[in-house]
Amino acid sequence: MVAAGTGGGSPPDGAVTATVRGAAPMTRREVWITLLLYPGHTLPTAAAPVLVAAGAAAHDGVFAAAPVLLGFLASWLIHLAGVFTDNLVLITKHADVPEHPELLEALHSGALSARGLTIAIVACLAGAAALAPLLAPLIGWRLVIVLGVVGVAASLGYSAGPLPYTRLGIADIVFFAMFAVVAVGGTYAAQAASATGVAPATVRASFDLVPRSVLVAGVGVGALVTNVLLIDEIRDVAWDRRKGWRSSAVRLGRRWARVELWAFSAVAYAVPLFLWGAIRSRVWVLLPLLTAPQAYRVALGVSRSDGFADLFPMTPRASRLALAYSALLAIGLALD
Repeated sequence: MVAAGTGGGSPPDGAVTATVRGAAPMTRREVWITLLLYPGHTLPTAAAPVLVAAGAAAHDGVFAAAPVLLGFLASWLIHLAGVFTDNLVLITKHADVPEHPELLEALHSGALSARGLTIAIVACLAGAAALAPLLAPLIGWRLVIVLGVVGVAASLGYSAGPLPYTRLGIADIVFFAMFAVVAVGGTYAAQAASATGVAPATVRASFDLVPRSVLVAGVGVGALVTNVLLIDEIRDVAWDRRKGWRSSAVRLGRRWARVELWAFSAVAYAVPLFLWGAIRSRVWVLLPLLTAPQAYRVALGVSRSDGFADLFPMTPRASRLALAYSALLAIGLALD
């Protein structure tokens, strides 16, 4: 239901900067869609945990379309606010770091402005807040407020605020917790509360509605979405070091950041096996294993690549992988 904004302003697969390709500067539309919105990256990561929670709720007979759809839209808007904030920080506080020269070029050409990014951030947050009155009658104001506040704090706090958690070296931990627990558990709790027609008295009571199997399933989603962040960090390690960010790649080096990526991949694909073997789910929960070859190719590609151009397309590939995995896991849980 809530998704933290992923770091970096890396465009999706196939988008190469005007500076690199020597072409004409990007238009305003190209800048905003290709570089900032990049739906091929933001939509999959926002949708992945929502799908899993919806599949689990369908199995338990508490699926509710309204909380799922409204929650997904609010999640994506908060996600975008974080992405825009990250880019705003980049062009205002770190303009001397040529991490994304295409953004600085757009800034100089007038296709992008700090004011425009600020307006976009406010618009996204206002749009998400406007959905709250629609969600509150279904799941209660307490859950709406807590999930919204946590989501905004995680999204904007990545690179902004008095103490961005990129400087604390805990971005991977925050991402995993948000996507594995808050997003999956919150979306399931919202459906369960809506289906019963009685909003729980406390947020803890809301999460008491979430079965253990749902939280286990969330671990797989959280692991693969965190890998999207790790790929960005491996690719941008030199820039992050100059900005004072303590990413996994900065703290541990690229080699150990890649080990972390392989470990998260292993955890993700152990989840369906655990659900099948330990929680006695039916064989349908093994459907996500169909994406294991793609996960292997992504991890291997990241392990063998050091250059920006090679690592550049891995982020959207990892995002699509997380979506495919989550869709299959949702189907498996629903059919269980």
